Amino acid sequence: MSDEITNESFEDAPRIPLPQPSFAFIVLSMRAQCEMQLGLMHFGAADEKPEPNLDLARHTIDLMAILQEKTKGNLSLEEQRMLENSVTELRFRYVQISDEVAKAAAQKV
Repeated sequence: MSDEITNESFEDAPRIPLPQPSFAFIVLSMRAQCEMQLGLMHFGAADEKPEPNLDLARHTIDLMAILQEKTKGNLSLEEQRMLENSVTELRFRYVQISDEVAKAAAQKV
C-alpha cells in the first residue's frame, strides 16, 4: 500500500463551503495572517508560543495600508472603519511585540 496522496482521496473528502467573496473577507483574511505572523494566533500545543516574524508582519501591515490608501473614497463607512481599525490595531500590536522581542533579546545577552 502506498502512502502517496492522490487527487482521488481529496475528491472523497467533504467540501467546506467557501464564504462569499467580499471586501470584509479580504480585510479579515489579511488581519488573521498578520496576527499569526505576530505570534498572536497559533495552532498546536497551548504552551508553545510561536516566534513572531516581524518582517513579514510589517509587510502585511504595509499592504493593508496601501489597500486603505488606494480604496479611499470607494468604501462604505463600515468597510472603511473595519480597514482603518485593523491597520491601527495591528500597528499597535506590532510595536508592542517588537518591544517584547527587543527586551527578550537584551536579557539573553
